[in-house]
Amino acid sequence: MGELKNSVLDKWLVVVNPNAGSRKGEKDWPMIKEHLIKKNFSFESFFTENRNHAIKLTADKISEGYRKIIVVGGDGTLNEVVNGVYLQDTCKAEEMILAMIPVGTGNDWCRMYNIPKKYSKAIKVIRKGYIFTQDVGFIKYHDTDGEHERYFVNVSGMGYDALVAQKTNRLKDKGKGNTFSYLLNIFTGLFQYKYTPFQIEVDGKEVYNGRVLSMNLGICKYNGGGMKQVPNAIPDDGLLDITIIKAASKFNIIKNVAKLYDGSFIKLRFVITSRGKECRIVSRPQGSVYLEADGESLGHSPLVFTVRQKALRFIIPTPEQGDQTM
Repeated sequence: MGELKNSVLDKWLVVVNPNAGSRKGEKDWPMIKEHLIKKNFSFESFFTENRNHAIKLTADKISEGYRKIIVVGGDGTLNEVVNGVYLQDTCKAEEMILAMIPVGTGNDWCRMYNIPKKYSKAIKVIRKGYIFTQDVGFIKYHDTDGEHERYFVNVSGMGYDALVAQKTNRLKDKGKGNTFSYLLNIFTGLFQYKYTPFQIEVDGKEVYNGRVLSMNLGICKYNGGGMKQVPNAIPDDGLLDITIIKAASKFNIIKNVAKLYDGSFIKLRFVITSRGKECRIVSRPQGSVYLEADGESLGHSPLVFTVRQKALRFIIPTPEQGDQTM
C-alpha cells in the first residue's frame, strides 16, 4: 500500500463530470485530456456517475495517496470534491491542492478568480501553480433523516434562491440544464415562491426577523451564472458575507433584476447586508426554509453557518495572468 501511495503522490487526480454544462464535460473531455498531455501532466482521470459520486470518489482516491485534484466540471462538482476532501481522514485538508477546468453552466467560483473558460488557458494557469488559500464555509442543516453537514467554497442560498436551484437541478439531472433554463426558472420561480418568515442571528445578535424573499451567505461574490449577490465578500477574511432580500412586491423585484449582476441591489431599501463568523437561521414553521450550497440542493432549516479561515488551497491565476485570462 505504501508503494502505491508513493506512486500517485505526484500525480493529478482528475475528476470529470460528464453531465456538466449539458454534457459538455463528456463531449469536451478528449480535447481537455489532449491539452493536459501536451503540457506534460501526469494524471489519472475518473468520470462521476451520478449526483454526489464525486464526494466518495475524492475521499477514496485521497486514501490511495492523491494530494492534487483537477476538477473538470462546474460549481456543483467542485462542491462535491471539496466535501470529499473533508470526508476523508487520511490527510489534513490543508495538505490538498485543488484546481478547476470550468465546463459547468454557471462557473461562478471560477468567475471570482478570473479562471479562463478556454481550456488551454485554464491548464496554463494550473501549470503555473500559483496557490491561494481561501476560507471554507460549513453548514449544519436538516432533512427528514435528521441533522447533516456540508462544506461550501462559493455561495449558499435560501428561500427563493434555493427554489431556483432546485428547479434547475431537476433539469440538470435530465441533461437539460443550461443558462437559459436557469434564467427561465428565475422568473417562473418568482411567482411560485411564497415569502417565508426567517429569524436570522449573526454572531449571537438578531439582524432580522420577518418575511424574506431570498438570502445568500458568501465566501465568494458570484452565483446564479454571474449574479453578484454578495458583492463585498472577501474569500480569505474569515467572515461570511450575508445578503437578505426582504419581502418586496414582485414588480419591484423584476424591475431591479439587472442590479443583481453588478451588486448595486444591496443599496435598495428592502435589502439588508451583514457580516460575521456565525449565522443561525430558524423559520416559522420549522423546516420551511430550503437550502442550496454552491448550487447543490440540500435540506432545510434550522441552519447554522460557520467559516474556517484560510482552510483550503486552490490554484488560481497569478495577478499578471488574471489580467489576460478572459
